[in-house]
Amino acid sequence: MPKFFRSLFGQVILALIVGVLVGFIWPETAVKLKPLGDGFIKLIKMLIPLIVFCVVVHGIAGAGDLRRVGRVGVKSLIYFEVVTTIALVIGLVLAFVFQPGAGMNVDPKLLDPKAMGAYVENAGKLTGGGTVEFLMKLIPTTAVSAFVNGDVLQVLLFSVLFGCALAMLGDRGQKVVGLVDDLAHVLFKTMGIIIKLAPLGVLGAIAFTVGKYGIGSLKQLGMLVVLFYAAVIIFVAVVLGTIMRLSGFSLLKLLKYLREELMVVFATTSSDSVLPQIMAKLKRMGIRDSTVGLVIPTGYSFNLDAFSIYITLAAVFIAQATNTPISMADLLTILAISLVTSKGAHGVPGSAIVVLAATLQAIPAIPAIGLVLVLSVDWFMGIARALGNLIGNCVATVAVAAWEGDIDRERAHAVLDGRYVPPAEDDMDIDVGAVPAKA
Repeated sequence: MPKFFRSLFGQVILALIVGVLVGFIWPETAVKLKPLGDGFIKLIKMLIPLIVFCVVVHGIAGAGDLRRVGRVGVKSLIYFEVVTTIALVIGLVLAFVFQPGAGMNVDPKLLDPKAMGAYVENAGKLTGGGTVEFLMKLIPTTAVSAFVNGDVLQVLLFSVLFGCALAMLGDRGQKVVGLVDDLAHVLFKTMGIIIKLAPLGVLGAIAFTVGKYGIGSLKQLGMLVVLFYAAVIIFVAVVLGTIMRLSGFSLLKLLKYLREELMVVFATTSSDSVLPQIMAKLKRMGIRDSTVGLVIPTGYSFNLDAFSIYITLAAVFIAQATNTPISMADLLTILAISLVTSKGAHGVPGSAIVVLAATLQAIPAIPAIGLVLVLSVDWFMGIARALGNLIGNCVATVAVAAWEGDIDRERAHAVLDGRYVPPAEDDMDIDVGAVPAKA
């Protein structure tokens, strides 16, 4: 047992237990611990833009074949759209089969619109200008502003261009590639220092949540929450499990390999808090760094599987709770709009409610004020959203790598089976095709 608690996973589990106890016993004190969780996430986000830049640039410049990089990008987008559509359909089907909002008989006129003010305003910003405006936002004002704002997609765009330029320079660009490689090692070492604070961040986040919200807020909307968790579990087990099997790997073994990161996300409800660690672990598995560098950051905005389930499930729930009839045309509109609005979710404050508001604004038949109904349980649903999104992006990386032949299968199986534990120093030195001796 002492050995268990010396590991990061054991410390995070202990922090979760202590946080729940503090939240129940001393709720007022627990609420004051919120800065621990917020501070930990801010420390992680501080390094994300630079780490994404280094991983993508090093991966593309070292790939030697820009056509390969282009294929990975196209295959990733195809995968994202297909799997996201499946997730949206699952949310719709389960909402109609189980009807979580039926019988609530909520009168929209009696709901308080004040609670929705900020969300509706942000929803207008999210949808304003349509697809053209969204694409223009991908281009940073300056190369530096992308890093200052911490916009992952803007950083990714600049990194791809920079990496391609270095690859085209050939030998003349090798000094810069070496510099980027050295910087990456420093950043991952810095991340190693920060991640030791994960138990404190988990303690603060879970204690605050239990102390402020408790479990009582689940009672009124329990059916919606339970159905959403069931939907995410079904999606992960069936859809993602099948994709992993087709790729030649076990989903359960992958989840076990990523258990520390999943526990951190469970407590903080933020997949951002583990983005650098996830990228490092996938590369240690034997996936080419250019593939990891392209798929993971892009997936954080384009491959939100659990988020997609949430949007369609919550939209139909609101219609059922307010006794609003919706036609097949409305359902198809929800699907079409959700495919667009979900792409701008990452980095938007209160993104789940904001994107849902943006979706409903395009469907006048469903009263947007009904969003007030899900506000009280949004955090609880946020746990499953963050976990489902993270697992979906990790599976996407494995699938695209297997599709493109960018994964060292022998090494990956050795790592997932626990027969080989690659050292952290391997983060930026993965040579796909060369399998190290097994420990």
